[in-house]
Amino acid sequence: MSDLGIVEDGAVAVRRGRILEVGTTAEITRKYRTRRTLDAKGTLVTPGLVDPHTHLVFEGTREEEFEMRLRGASYMEIAQAGGGILSTVDRVRASSREELVRSARPRLRRMMECGTTTAEVKSGYGLTTADEKKMLEAVQGLARREPMDLVPTFLGAHEVPREFKGRREDYVDLVCREMIPAVSKLARFCDVFCEAGVFTAEESRRILETARDHGMAPKLHAEEFENTGGAELAADVGAVSADHLMAVSEYGIRALKSSSTIAVMLPGTSFFLGGGRYAPARKLIEAGIPVALGTDCNPGSSMTWNLALVMSIACTQMRLTPAEAWCAATLNAAYACGSGPEVGSLEPGKKADLVVWDAPNYRTVPYCYGVNLVRSVVKAGRIVGA
Repeated sequence: MSDLGIVEDGAVAVRRGRILEVGTTAEITRKYRTRRTLDAKGTLVTPGLVDPHTHLVFEGTREEEFEMRLRGASYMEIAQAGGGILSTVDRVRASSREELVRSARPRLRRMMECGTTTAEVKSGYGLTTADEKKMLEAVQGLARREPMDLVPTFLGAHEVPREFKGRREDYVDLVCREMIPAVSKLARFCDVFCEAGVFTAEESRRILETARDHGMAPKLHAEEFENTGGAELAADVGAVSADHLMAVSEYGIRALKSSSTIAVMLPGTSFFLGGGRYAPARKLIEAGIPVALGTDCNPGSSMTWNLALVMSIACTQMRLTPAEAWCAATLNAAYACGSGPEVGSLEPGKKADLVVWDAPNYRTVPYCYGVNLVRSVVKAGRIVGA
């Protein structure tokens, strides 16, 4: 993760949206005649950022909860006051697919303006078959309208809806029996919020195995607040990623080490919630586990789309080096989205997704925290933001 393969005075040759070759400017200009050149002299050019964990499609914001937390309200107190995930569920259920697309487009564009060119997007604010389908169709609609690549994930097991209060097993049955078959053609992954008070490891296993039988690869919200065996479950079911991991145990780290599961860390959530507890990044990296970084963009616990800011938080609070943060927000994040062969690095054959930064070197971007240094965004060889 510390070897970025930096090319000084570098250049990238692109044809039909794909990278032909990467080398020095002298090598590339001698070998290729170009119809158009993007002059990036004096800047930093990187792969487009990849965000492997977002809840980008939602309706309404929850600023009042932000203030309630600052005044000392607990998660349960906020929920009892009508807030939390279920308040967003109410708004999503009352919205049409087109309304969800319209509300998400500005967030998506701002995300791209901050350098992200590929993002995973979860459902999970519908919690009925029709509303979960509606959310995933909204993700499709966004992908048709905007140049970013979006990776859809079904998260019907995000929370137990009010109408199933006290009947969680019945809701798990609904997810497995009805929702998964209905959304299997709309989502690439299936995720579950495996957490105390939400879904148990046994329930999560049943959901993920059912989803896998219907062609969706597993992901998992694991160990965000308490250790529930989520990391071990993610490794056992062959999950593409285990996300959050603030409460991961030594057993969980060993399980991840022996698997191909990527550890997706979401330090923006820890920062925003103010608890001071972050995933043990150094332990994970020193164990040889590939780690990725995501924004967890959502209206309740991480209202940001700026992955470069998350890189800064990862460096200052979890002691990643700038090089490790870049790897975590590009190549490793791409593999956490199942998109590693296509994006995440500047290699021949991959999509020509690049970002030009007003920065003299790779350290400058996480160093200038909260500052958007993006000069130009190139998606599949086309300039889409400047």
